[in-house]
Amino acid sequence: MSDEHDDATTGTAGDSAAEDGAKQARPTGKRGGRRGGTALAEQVSKDVTQYTSRNEPEKPPRRNPFAAIWLFLRQVVAELRKVIWPTRSQMINYTIIVLIFVVVLTAFVSLLDLGFAKLMLWAFG
Repeated sequence: MSDEHDDATTGTAGDSAAEDGAKQARPTGKRGGRRGGTALAEQVSKDVTQYTSRNEPEKPPRRNPFAAIWLFLRQVVAELRKVIWPTRSQMINYTIIVLIFVVVLTAFVSLLDLGFAKLMLWAFG
């Protein structure tokens, strides 16, 4: 239950003092715009810029492109070992489903093509 809905008469004297301190610490209302905070924000942005420009990390030396390709291929093989491969029966089922889907879509597009061809012959004769 929220503190906002509590009845003030139910607490003891010690509780009311603690609640008063808690209520004072809580922010109320909406924040105002950027009144008076821009100078501080500008100083912080200057400090951040100075900090990043002074302590730039050194660039690592360039790597051999063949070594980078070899590393990539090793990582690909490592990821492929993590893959859960489908069983033979799953592959057969998936292949049959894909072939049926291709046949149905091919028939649909062929019928659309035939229909539009007849429509063009009828319209422009």
